[in-house]
Amino acid sequence: MRAAVSRNRRLAIFAILLIAEFFYGWAWNSVDVLRPFQRAALHLSLLEAGSTYSAQGAGALIGAILLGQLADRFGRRLIFAILVFGYGITLIAGTAVASYPELLLQRFVIGVFMGGSFPVGVGIYVNLFEARVRGRLAGTLNAFFSFSIVALGLALGQLGGADWHVLLWIGGVPPLVLSAVVLFLIPAHSSIDRFHVRSGKLPIGELFRPGLRRQTLLLATMTGLNFFGYQAYSGWLTTYLTETRGLSSTVSGELVAWQFAGNILGGFLWGWTADRFGRRFNAIGFVIASVAIACFLAAPSNIALLSAIGFVYGASLCSSVIWGPWLAELYPPHLRSTAASIFNWGRIISFFAPLVTAQIAGSFGLAAAMAAACVSFCLAALIWILQRETLNEHSV
Repeated sequence: MRAAVSRNRRLAIFAILLIAEFFYGWAWNSVDVLRPFQRAALHLSLLEAGSTYSAQGAGALIGAILLGQLADRFGRRLIFAILVFGYGITLIAGTAVASYPELLLQRFVIGVFMGGSFPVGVGIYVNLFEARVRGRLAGTLNAFFSFSIVALGLALGQLGGADWHVLLWIGGVPPLVLSAVVLFLIPAHSSIDRFHVRSGKLPIGELFRPGLRRQTLLLATMTGLNFFGYQAYSGWLTTYLTETRGLSSTVSGELVAWQFAGNILGGFLWGWTADRFGRRFNAIGFVIASVAIACFLAAPSNIALLSAIGFVYGASLCSSVIWGPWLAELYPPHLRSTAASIFNWGRIISFFAPLVTAQIAGSFGLAAAMAAACVSFCLAALIWILQRETLNEHSV
């Protein structure tokens, strides 16, 4: 089936996925970038303003589970077009939000559409090219997501005192066009679109059938440990730098930026290593990230040193960039989007991370709470390395 789709057309499909990933990143991160403006416009408390991310995250979890299954059942082409259109139109709808409940609803709904972007997108691009380039494909998509954050920040700076609603229009209109292009470019009923699905069975149910149940539960635990580790360290980073280290907000921002720069480069690096040495090889990235965290917390407040360590942490954490293709490869072809949604199941654990780490911080200090990320990432790496290697398997 894949041979019937020309290479130029497959390249065009991947280009559309890259553009969609950029605007997905724009829509996702707008909840943080625009938070102070929405807080002022709707007179929200800090708790209310922060809860918009929780609403978006809850929607994303539901969307990942629901839309991933629908894509495997009814076709990734159709569902991807729907979800791209959905987060575009819902982002634009944010211009009409006039109250806190409306803002929560808008962010929950947009989260549902965006939650399907990762699993459905993975289900498409793993069928575009052979296994030995899928890591690099994932790394390139990661870079486009990161570039969208840069572009959003620059666009916000260019607005000056202009209406911030313009950013919602800029991020929302292109996906409406992209959704139509997706339907045009991806051939219906091809292997890129869908595989045969056994009638009468929910795709997610097949992930828990005998022979797959243990693997699914371990992978879900692994992704949960990843999200917990990220929240435990990165979630408290600026607070730690300003309140515990006593650094200025400007310096703290620079240190975070170095981690962000490492994230972009790391996506390309770990995408290549996964294609060259195997999917499990990248588990070493989590071990390096754990060491970097310990070094960062123990290092003196030397900005150059902290920047270098932060860069290493950001780059190492990106070793999980291969998880999308790898999760899809671990399961039968007709379950690829549903399998990729396991990545988002870990968000359930991340919802509790701030509460757990806050308790640790209250008893032992913020550094101890952040150090819990080392344990979390190392446990995730252990589960990762014990799973099956898929790079050299001869699968479709």
